[in-house]
Amino acid sequence: MNKSTTIWGHLSAAPHRSLFLAGSFQALLTILWWSIELAGRAGLVATPLLSGITPTWVHGFLMVYTFFPFFILGFLFTTFPNWMNGEKIRPNRYMAVCLLMVCGVMLFYAGLFASKLLVSAGLLLMLTGWANAIAALFHVLLTAPAGDKRHAWVAGTAFVAGWLGLCAYALWVLTDNTDMLNFSRQAGIWFFMLPILLTVSHRMIPFFSSRVLENYVVIRPFGLLWLMVGCAVAHGILHLLDLQGYAWWADLLLAGCALYLSYVWQFFRSFHVRLLAVLHISFAWLGIAMLSFGLQGMLFWLNGEEHYWLGLAPLHMLVVGYFASMVLGMASRVTLGHGGFPLELDHLTWQLFIAFQVVIVLRVIPDILPFAASMAPKFYLAAGGVWLSCFLLWVIKYAPIYWRARVDGKAG
Repeated sequence: MNKSTTIWGHLSAAPHRSLFLAGSFQALLTILWWSIELAGRAGLVATPLLSGITPTWVHGFLMVYTFFPFFILGFLFTTFPNWMNGEKIRPNRYMAVCLLMVCGVMLFYAGLFASKLLVSAGLLLMLTGWANAIAALFHVLLTAPAGDKRHAWVAGTAFVAGWLGLCAYALWVLTDNTDMLNFSRQAGIWFFMLPILLTVSHRMIPFFSSRVLENYVVIRPFGLLWLMVGCAVAHGILHLLDLQGYAWWADLLLAGCALYLSYVWQFFRSFHVRLLAVLHISFAWLGIAMLSFGLQGMLFWLNGEEHYWLGLAPLHMLVVGYFASMVLGMASRVTLGHGGFPLELDHLTWQLFIAFQVVIVLRVIPDILPFAASMAPKFYLAAGGVWLSCFLLWVIKYAPIYWRARVDGKAG
């Protein structure tokens, strides 16, 4: 067996391997592209002209639809069969999904500097990959033995909503219909990413906590999960209806639920185990982000100010603080566990995770502190530099695990 065959065999040995690997490099490319764009705006470098697509909408799309999904699918392809004792997803299925998505992202990047035709071709490949992924997930969901499928139904439905958001973005590229862009933006955050991560957090954080903390009582109220998912969807719908001034009540309700769960899930006790603490820290950002959304929205509703006083700070607390931090923490755990390593977070990874929290602080400071607003470009570039540094070191450490055999000699 030659080396290339061996590498392919290891990459296809488990669903997370190829998808996490692709997501790792996309984590770097997404922010590298945006950092170059920000540097160009600051006059530090010359940036090439894009093919008629506003860079801001490219940035948001790359974050939500081309970075997170690789990690989410790698996780769901692994956990769906385990959650429901269902049929394992076959290697040819998840490898096809990964290749379609990777090729789609590559064509999308090429199209940014060449033509919208290539962008559209890339989006079509991504849509095909996502459709195959959804079919695989629902096959497991519908054929698994009867049991508790509530988490799986939420996650599967959210991925369908994400696919619709991706369709809307493709239609915007083809037609310049801003309604399609707006739907894509709202669906990506409030109908896709947030419901899925809420579901994963609700199922996995108390479970992982119970495995390592003594005398830990698992508290997993489904009523709160339905309420939080409902609040997320309500936020998105109100924004789509141009009623964003009324979304504050849903935001504050979601914030209260999240902060309550951080408390009953014993946030402070989690620091006894680093691998657990990273998940609790990530989840805590959800409560902080939604509280910020709610307070900002309520002030807007009460005073009718022309602009939001916190700007985009709540959004970045949510996307970087909760989404990206949770992906970093969960990916580390899955990689270690399924690579045959002890479930212990080493000093380097812990330091990288803590340093990554600085990205959030740097990004939101110009929005929160008026005196820093004039220095916003410098803060944004610094945030991008810290993101790149953290993920680059993480990729250097963890990426080789995906194309090598498990260290314990087991399959997978």
